[in-house]
Amino acid sequence: MSNNTDKPQIVADAKHNNWVDRFAPNFAKPYLRLARADRPIGTWLLLWPCWWSIALAADKGSYPNWWFIALFALGAFTMRGAGCTLNDIADRKFDGLVERTRSRPIPSGQVSVLKAVIFMLFLSFIGLWVLTQFNTFAIFVGLASIPIIIIYPFMKRITYWPQLVLGLAFNWGALLGWAAIKGELSLPAYLLYIGGVFWTLGYDTIYAHQDKEDDALIGVKSTALKLGQHTKPWLLAFYTIAAVCFTAAGHEMRLSPIFLGAASLMTLHMVWQIVVLDLNDSVRCLRVFKSNSMIGWLLFAGIIAGKF
Repeated sequence: MSNNTDKPQIVADAKHNNWVDRFAPNFAKPYLRLARADRPIGTWLLLWPCWWSIALAADKGSYPNWWFIALFALGAFTMRGAGCTLNDIADRKFDGLVERTRSRPIPSGQVSVLKAVIFMLFLSFIGLWVLTQFNTFAIFVGLASIPIIIIYPFMKRITYWPQLVLGLAFNWGALLGWAAIKGELSLPAYLLYIGGVFWTLGYDTIYAHQDKEDDALIGVKSTALKLGQHTKPWLLAFYTIAAVCFTAAGHEMRLSPIFLGAASLMTLHMVWQIVVLDLNDSVRCLRVFKSNSMIGWLLFAGIIAGKF
């Protein structure tokens, strides 16, 4: 594939006229698109479990460690970019067959596989530098996530539950954030992690409904295809488990009643997603999927407020 960056390229599933298209230099655009910098929702979804855990691990009456907040933000951006690049390398042939993804940098010829690998390694080294800023136990916790990150892109070929593997990878920050503050792992971190896995099962199943027709044609598996028109009851189950685990994590840390108010609003938002979701409307699916950042803000604010 050639590296063609001279003519304008638009990625079909990115927001029109986003900041990358408007402001980034031409040579950088394909790589920023490869890292999904033009679609920040994925970075937020990776970052929230990290921030929740850092905030929850803070001492009573204290705000979260703001230096760690910044480090995890950088780590989430770079490692999400590295993960997306790995995913696009693995899925380059499939992406070329799907309407929503064929305009991505690798299948469209904007970035060669070799240059994508180099870019992925560059981002990974930044992520590794971030990890080395934490204690030794946290470093080992972070490194333990690597096998899950590596196998995720290939799961859609062998199981209808790749969203479960994504949940295991995307919520590792709930363990890592706690380990970075406490130097160990305990029940609240595990509750956050389990809740996050089921939260991801919910929102990524919604996301997968955008591509279910194309996925069925090319032989790619997903929970959207597995659950089909029975998706909404399963979403209710996923989100119920997530809400219970998140609330239990706050209870374990004896957060104030303000946290329960935020957790209630978070739960109502989950219910709202299920009510308004139209499984056969890809635009609605994407809008509901993106709204999950509100879950992140509500829980994060609730944890911080619940410390006082």
